[in-house]
Formats: sequence, C-alpha cells, structure tokens
Amino acid sequence: MAVKATRYKDEYLRSISDPEGFWLQAAEAVDWTVKPARAHNKEPAPRCRWFPDGELNTCHNALDRHVAAGRGDQPALIHDSAMEGTQRVYTYRELTEQVALFAGVLRAQGVGRGDRVLIYMPMIPEAAIAMLACARLGAVHSVVFGGFAASELAVRIRDSAPATVVTTSGGLEPNRRVEYLPTVQEALTKADAPGLPVIIKHRDGFAADPAALGLNAVDWDDALAVAVPASPVPVKSGDPLYILYTSGTTGTPKGVVRDNGGHAVALLWTMANHYGIGAGDVWWTASDVGWVVGHSYIVYAPLLAGATTLMYEGKPVGTPDAGAFWRVIEQHRVKALFTAPTALRAIRKMDPEAELLKKYDVGSLQALFTAGERLDIDTYHWAGRVLGVPVVDHWWQTETGWAIVGNPRGLDPQPIKAGSPSLPMPGFDLRVLDGMGVDVAPGEEGNIVLGLPLPPGTLSTLWNDDQRFVDSYLSAFEGFYATGDSGYVDTDGYVFVMGRTDDVINVAGHRLSTGAIEQVLGTHPAVAECAVIGVADALKGQMAVGFVVLKSGVSITPAELEKELVALVRKEIGPVADFKNTVVVDALPKTRSGKILRKTMRQIADGDDYVVPSTIEDGSVIEALMPVLRPR
Repeated sequence: MAVKATRYKDEYLRSISDPEGFWLQAAEAVDWTVKPARAHNKEPAPRCRWFPDGELNTCHNALDRHVAAGRGDQPALIHDSAMEGTQRVYTYRELTEQVALFAGVLRAQGVGRGDRVLIYMPMIPEAAIAMLACARLGAVHSVVFGGFAASELAVRIRDSAPATVVTTSGGLEPNRRVEYLPTVQEALTKADAPGLPVIIKHRDGFAADPAALGLNAVDWDDALAVAVPASPVPVKSGDPLYILYTSGTTGTPKGVVRDNGGHAVALLWTMANHYGIGAGDVWWTASDVGWVVGHSYIVYAPLLAGATTLMYEGKPVGTPDAGAFWRVIEQHRVKALFTAPTALRAIRKMDPEAELLKKYDVGSLQALFTAGERLDIDTYHWAGRVLGVPVVDHWWQTETGWAIVGNPRGLDPQPIKAGSPSLPMPGFDLRVLDGMGVDVAPGEEGNIVLGLPLPPGTLSTLWNDDQRFVDSYLSAFEGFYATGDSGYVDTDGYVFVMGRTDDVINVAGHRLSTGAIEQVLGTHPAVAECAVIGVADALKGQMAVGFVVLKSGVSITPAELEKELVALVRKEIGPVADFKNTVVVDALPKTRSGKILRKTMRQIADGDDYVVPSTIEDGSVIEALMPVLRPR
C-alpha cells in the first residue's frame, strides 16, 4: 500500500521542490486583471504574499466570467430549505445580478475597498449573496455563525470594526425559531457601536421589531429595489477577502485573514484535483456559511469552478427524518457530498440499517467526503457499506482554508486507509516533530507541523495582530507552522491525526475554546474554580464537561447548579457550545505551578492510557476524581 511513483507523488514533490512553477501554473485557471509574474515574494511571515504583483476580483471569478463564457443559464446556487419545505434555484446570470445589486446596496452605505462588513445570517441564499457582494467591492467580510450569542458577536464587532452589519429576522431550528435582531442589538450595545447601520433581510414568523429595538435599520428588499448595480473592483492578490474568527486557547477569538489571489488559486486547484468536481457538476457541502467549510466549499470553491453549489437549511435528522440527506441527493442529483462525521453518526443512530435510504435513488453520488473531526472507523465502514461509494476523509483547519491531508480523487485517487485522512496535499511540507523539533520515526507520534511558506489560500496573518500570529503558530518550531495537532505518519506516508495538543475542543466539527467556557462558568457566584475538558462522545466527537469546585458555604444542589451553568453558557457563548454536563468536585488536579492537568483528566475520562505528571501538587486529587471521570 506504499505510495509508489504516481501522478500524485510527482505533483506533490514538484510542489515542494518548485513551488514557484507549480503555483504559477495553477494560477492560469484564474482570470487576473493584472497577471502575476511571480508566485511568491520570498518574504518571511507575516509579510509573505502569494502572487504579489497580481490583481483580480474574486467575485468576477466566481460569477461574471461564467456568464461571459456562455453558461449564464446554468444553475449556480440551489437553496433547499427542509425547515420551510422550499427550494430555489439561482442561475449564474441571476446570482450575478443579485450580487451586483446588493453590492450597490453596500456601496450606498459607504462600503468600499478594504472596509469590513459583518454578516450574521443562517443558511439562506442572502448569506452567500452578501459575502460575494463584499468580494465584488473589494470589501472584507466577517461571517459570524448564527448560533453565537451576543457576547461572542460583540467581540467580533469590536475587533473587526465593520462599516455595517448584515443580518436577517432569525434562523430556524427543528422545533423553534431563533430571533436574531435582539442578539444583534445587544451585541452592538456591548461593542459600543449602537448606531451602526444594520441591513436586515425580512423573514416571516419573527416578532422582533427593528425600530422598537432602536436599530439603525435598512430593509434589504427596499434597498435592493433602488440599488444601482456595482461592477467588480480589482484588488491586489494579497488584499484580504475575509476575516473568520476561530477559537483561541485563551478564550479570545483569533481573526484569521484570507487573501484574494492565493485563495482563488488554491480553491480552484482543490475542486478539480482533490474533489474531482468541474463546471456543471452538482456539489453539496452540508455545513454552515459561518464556518470555514462553508466559506471555502459552499460559497467560493464551487462557484469559482463553475459548479452548482447546494445550500441546505436543515439537519441530517429531524427534518423530517434520517432520510433527509438521501432525499436531497436524489432530488438535486448530487455528484459529491461533503459533511462532518457527526452528521453520519446522527443518521446511523436513528436508522442503523439505512432503511430510509431504500426510498431514494442516490445513484448520482460518486463520493462522500468528510472533515471537521476524526472519522471513526465504524462510521467510515458503515457509510461505505450503505452508500456504495468511496468515503474520503480529509484533514484541515480554519487557518489553512483547504485540505492539508487528503486523497486527490480528481488528480490521482490513492488507496484509502480507515482512520487516516490519507496523504499530504501538494504545497504542504508536512513533518512530525518531537518536542525538541527533531523529526520522529515513522509510526511515532509527535507534533504535526508544516514547512514555511504555507501554500496559497492559507492564512496570511491574524486581523490586527501580527505578533499573535507569530506567537500562536510560528514560534514553537523554527521554520514551521505548528498545527496544534499531534499524530504520526506510517511507513506508507499516510498521516494519522490523533488530536489537539492544546485545549481547544471539537464539538460536532465546531472548534470551541475550553478557556472561553471556563470564563463563563467562573462568573457563577457559586463557582470557586473550574476546568472544562472535551471528552469523547460517540455522536459529536467530543462534548464539553465542566468540573467545578464550589465556594465554601455555598448551598446549591448539583442539579440546580448544572441547570444554571448550562443556561449561562448558552447565553454567553450560544447553543453551538452544546454544554450540558457539570460535575461538582472537591479539588482539581494541578501542577505545583498551578496549571490544571486537563490533558490527564481528558485521558482518564476517555479511558486512554495516562501518566500522572511528576509535577503534580497532590496525587490524591486524581484518585478522588477517578469515580467521576471514568463513568463519563
């Protein structure tokens, strides 16, 4: 099963030995207003830039050029709402017109090149339209997942300093409606920006009144009716396209900055070579526009490639049942599906023998891609068995924007190993190092790092914080980007990612900071100190569990405390944290320097082998925790 002389291996080695030639060739697939003569400026991070002398417009590449090529009547975006039982198809011509008009709306609000626009929307077409309209103007969008609460939204408003906010009346869940406008109003107040313009797409069935909330509201449809369409504005390749905030271990989110040129080149390369998707193919990424997967593979990559992208407002189960995904595949003739293992586990839990699949013709499906968390071997085998197509895991991060490790289905499909996302993708010089920065032997676990410079499409820096970018990613191992993940490479070159080396946890594919949850728990008047760890969960990959020490003299039952803490986390961070479990303990295990031994707690809770560090202050604390850690 070793990776022999193959087209994949040839291309991978060429990308490492001759990145200049490799990526200039890939850049030929992009329409440039000023064609780059150089692939890289050879500067160290965070000053390094891809295609430094090139200029382009990302929106033109995603929309206008396909219309100009005669494919204006091809479906560009299919919106399928299982929540409302509706479908809408936008052709490339229609989507281009809508985006140009909304870019005119933004321009009328004073938005121009380099200005930030914060987008707080669920999975509705207007979310993609707003993102593409920003790109059209050379503005920088920052999309915030609709599950985040006002406090999290306020942090992002304060950091990105947007010229305007784009939102909607609310989002839909299987059993409830989520009002967005009160959250936006509270966030603007907390961010000291109460008068910021808020463009609102009205949705029926929501009660909040923008005027009563005191919002400086602009109605989406009214503004669109009088808008003058905006033409694409060329920007430099290295100019930012978007900011996307990801969890930081300190609880303070990090604003990942994505450029325009490198992003377009890399995503176009991946659609053809990694996913095997081209113009006219129907591609479905079952994620959310608020996450990096939604940015890259709901909105930008499929449209850059001229494919038809499917945007789904619904759940894998409960809208109405565990056959929802199969219905969508049949109805829209989906060629490839990209989802998180959590979704597959949820379907399997409700329909273990895939009986509902028998109701649908999913013969159009040629591959199932998964990412966002580890694909467990049981789910891998189950999905492959019931669907009868290759199940292709791949591994990447918000920071990288596309697959670090994958299986190049379009370029040269490689054998699949259960438990491994396969092989390093071209451009990623992947190594596994020990704590001293020395390469480890095949099969030996260590720190997964990536040689610098990172390939196109990866983060260029953190918004307004170059030093934090260097400190967070580039300082641990000189000459390398530290992924923060541990793992190993086997003798065939296959990568196995074992888990995080920090305290960011992964709940259903959503990266969340344990530090942020701990900060919230610590505000409860009964809590003296706390630790939050991610423990293995059969459905969601990990679940957050809080271990709290009570202040002396406090009188509250564990059940009452858990209920109040769950409500507090939901209010301050949002339902996305899925925080439901707290355990009251007498003490937390710490080193003599006061560091809580979260990794050891997590290993015990997951039933893994563990070693109690010699620096522990009181070994009896671990012994006392065993009864509460092991059952969970």
